Amino acid sequence: MYEPIRAKSVHSTMAGPTSDFPHRTREEELDIQLAGHLAALLAVTDELRALTPTADLDAASERLAEQVTRLRGGLVRAVPTGEDREPAALHRRAHTLAGRALVVAASRADTAAAILAAERMDAHTAALDTRTLASH
Repeated sequence: MYEPIRAKSVHSTMAGPTSDFPHRTREEELDIQLAGHLAALLAVTDELRALTPTADLDAASERLAEQVTRLRGGLVRAVPTGEDREPAALHRRAHTLAGRALVVAASRADTAAAILAAERMDAHTAALDTRTLASH
């Protein structure tokens, strides 16, 4: 029914261990993902700080910056746009990003990042609950 394959696959590594493209380990890929999620969470946290400054957001921002610096070896910080954004939407976005960071941190067994991500999820959930109660 099927014709046998007669040619070598173009996907095979005929060059052996020295290929033309770089390979990253699973740990390196997870580091990159975690750093990206934490950097995005830091940007949203800074947006929230610009709208509603609090000591909690200041402390979270510093801790997030430390983790991103540890994972990336440096830090590029986004400047808050100052746009008139809805704080509840930012809290929801931050909660989602913290959840993603938590999953990756757990995958790579990074306790410090996992604890920080879980704390941020709790903080953003509490902020959303407070806003929901205040609007009723």
